[in-house]
Amino acid sequence: MGESIYFTDNFFSAGTTEIFNGDQEKIGSIDLKSAFSSSVDILDVQGNIVAKGSFRFLSRGWNVIDYCEQEIGKLKQRFAFFAKKFVYHSYHHGEYEIKSEAFSKEFDIFDQNGNPVAAFRKVSGFFQSPAYELNSQSTKLSKEELIAVVMGVNMIMKRNNSTGTAGGAGS
Repeated sequence: MGESIYFTDNFFSAGTTEIFNGDQEKIGSIDLKSAFSSSVDILDVQGNIVAKGSFRFLSRGWNVIDYCEQEIGKLKQRFAFFAKKFVYHSYHHGEYEIKSEAFSKEFDIFDQNGNPVAAFRKVSGFFQSPAYELNSQSTKLSKEELIAVVMGVNMIMKRNNSTGTAGGAGS
């Protein structure tokens, strides 16, 4: 697989967290706009927005937007017994399935042919707070788009936990 990148989960408060490569070099940052907005900006090292993720008003789907403010994909949760399952529809590259066992902190991302293209997992020890490690071998999805997808999975799961739902199909 490709190089791992790391970013922290800062969704309990507004603010910026850094994105690092495996050598602990800063390669960008994630900005949670406010503690109540459920949206994130992914920025490059210079502070330019390269991707965004957010829920639309009254929607359970997570929208991924590129640096030109164009929606490039949508993430939804799929109902599954004893597993966590999501589907990311990239408007340019097709559907990707995201799967994890029920109590696992590891997720795999597969393309429409069932080929693994990326994996992410919640880790501790690299940062003081919980962080995600993302490892991608995708030639089609950028690391910024994948980070927006990972943060979407995180936000959907947090939203489910706060409403007491175990899962289910999103709209």
